[in-house]
Amino acid sequence: MSTKNQARATKNTPPAPSGSKRTGSGPASSSRPKSGGSATSAAAPAAAKAAPVKAPAPAKPAPKPAKAADKPAPAKAADKPAAKKDEKAAPVRRLFGTDGIRGVANEAPMVPELALKLGRAVTFVAGRGKAHAPRILIGKDTRLSGYMLETALAAGICSMGGRVILCGPIPTPAIAHLTTSMRADAGIVISASHNPYMDNGIKIFGPDGFKLPDEMEAEIERLMENDAALGLKPTGPGVGSAERFDDSRGRYVTFVKSSFPRELSLDGMRIVVDAAHGAAYRVAPLVFQELGAHMVTLGVRPNGVNINKDCGALHPDNLRAEVVKRRAHIGIALDGDADRVIVIDEKGQIVDGDVVMAMCARSLADEGRLAKKTLVATVMSNLGLERAMQRLGGKLVRTAVGDRYVVEAMRAGGYNLGGEQSGHLVFLDYASTGDGVVAALQVLAIMQRTGRQLSELAQGAMERVPQILENVSLPARKPLEAMATLGAGIAKVEAELGDDGRVLVRWSGTEPKLRIMLEGPNEDKLRRWAKDLAQAAKKDVGG
Repeated sequence: MSTKNQARATKNTPPAPSGSKRTGSGPASSSRPKSGGSATSAAAPAAAKAAPVKAPAPAKPAPKPAKAADKPAPAKAADKPAAKKDEKAAPVRRLFGTDGIRGVANEAPMVPELALKLGRAVTFVAGRGKAHAPRILIGKDTRLSGYMLETALAAGICSMGGRVILCGPIPTPAIAHLTTSMRADAGIVISASHNPYMDNGIKIFGPDGFKLPDEMEAEIERLMENDAALGLKPTGPGVGSAERFDDSRGRYVTFVKSSFPRELSLDGMRIVVDAAHGAAYRVAPLVFQELGAHMVTLGVRPNGVNINKDCGALHPDNLRAEVVKRRAHIGIALDGDADRVIVIDEKGQIVDGDVVMAMCARSLADEGRLAKKTLVATVMSNLGLERAMQRLGGKLVRTAVGDRYVVEAMRAGGYNLGGEQSGHLVFLDYASTGDGVVAALQVLAIMQRTGRQLSELAQGAMERVPQILENVSLPARKPLEAMATLGAGIAKVEAELGDDGRVLVRWSGTEPKLRIMLEGPNEDKLRRWAKDLAQAAKKDVGG
């Protein structure tokens, strides 16, 4: 990821994600909160080496932050290896973003020609140094364009002598799991996650079930641009083959159920699930039914163009109403590829990823299973989550935005719980990536063990600090350090907040949007400041 657009990190702040500006010196943004000094921050991906592919390495003491404005180094971080001074920045990737390649389907770059080249390059890398033909799984969500990209990817893999295993519509975490359990050499998911149906994307998992590090994605891009580097293409019997894997859903259902305690069941639980007309439309209801729950389902009739449309984790209003109407114990909202979840309590109230992490961290800590008493979250997570971890006698490690960076920090530090406020929740004891169904089962296990309603558990988990999020669609990206009007506005808000809040402004890694986040004690002021910063950004970019 290029450091060209990296914004200045202010004193005592964790490094911001690529293309972001992190300000505020209070507890929310400081690596040494006034209330305890237990919060820590992880290195930004542009400054830190990708996480190891194998088992987590032992922790090393972190060096002091670098002062360079264009390449921020980590603030003090316990139990989290920091970048060495001589480490190079992560390689520039032109196609891959924070979650694979993404765009409007059948428009550059998300065209079948690219998918074919990508299939060839992935097969070359996956088969390098191996005596057998590389075996590569392909899964997808329910978008109409999935057929087009699936066929092109399979053609590219076969043209390099690879064996394609087609899993059909299945959640992203299912491909991560099946890649390891079937001893495949790579797994590919065709999905644009929470984006509308017109978009699509491609992300790749290695044989260990983890998303590829930046360096490997950069190498794949280079191979896509240099066909000669792939060598001679096989002919005759050397050409690859493709086959359907009809039991992919069944294997995944069995795996997910194994993350739920064997001594518990969901007998007597009334659950409403909204699968967003996406990849989990069949598997999610099966999981909860087979564990004994009484099910009501929404978003389980995909037609190729209705994925995420007014449903799922991004649009939970229908689910909220249904939970209240059915007097259900819980509502579970998944997104298009089911790697994230938002839960709804029995009163129809949203319980976001921060609250779920606080609940699960407390439960694991009580059982002595929260590794190093540490939770990993991104810079977007609420200050209340830091304070909740302090009350547990634990700490919060913050990373750049993106579940891949959360996972990298977890693996490097030897932690087992992490996630994002948006609902990407990672339980490394069970899964190698965010899994909405696994996360929902952990919440249900807490409810069953304690006998308490979700609203009660959520209320006691953390005390949220007012937080405002503003998304601004702009006609073009511009380096944040070059946006003078926005910079002046941020400085003004920072001075007003003092030590009581923080400001985070960053470009989205998956959409052409500027994301503005403010935290502080007065919600009305936060809303006004967010609008002012949005207008300042529009002036700078001409939107």
